Amino acid sequence: MHEMGIALQVIEVATASIPPELKDVKVERIRLRIGKFSGVVADSLSFCFAVASRETPLEGAEVVIEEIPSIARCRNCGNQWEVDKTAFSCPECSSTALDMISGRELEVSSIEIAEPDPA
Repeated sequence: MHEMGIALQVIEVATASIPPELKDVKVERIRLRIGKFSGVVADSLSFCFAVASRETPLEGAEVVIEEIPSIARCRNCGNQWEVDKTAFSCPECSSTALDMISGRELEVSSIEIAEPDPA
């Protein structure tokens, strides 16, 4: 299950993003952008994140996943469309000379930190 490795990387990125002057902060929410053809199973990633983030500033953080559609462009006719299956060709000219424009992304788009206690 490569989702555990991805969860560990997300935790590493998020932890490194917390400014050093903020001590004992709690991350409330992490937003991820994941491409439809990235090979990541969102539910598995969320589960792995919950397990791996225990005893870190990210424990209990909500993981919000935005799925990015897979968009292809035909090199022969220039047609661009949303791909919904792994075996594909251009719906206009049947060419298989395609470029993937989107759908393989995997990125942390934002990290929301809880307001510190005034005490």
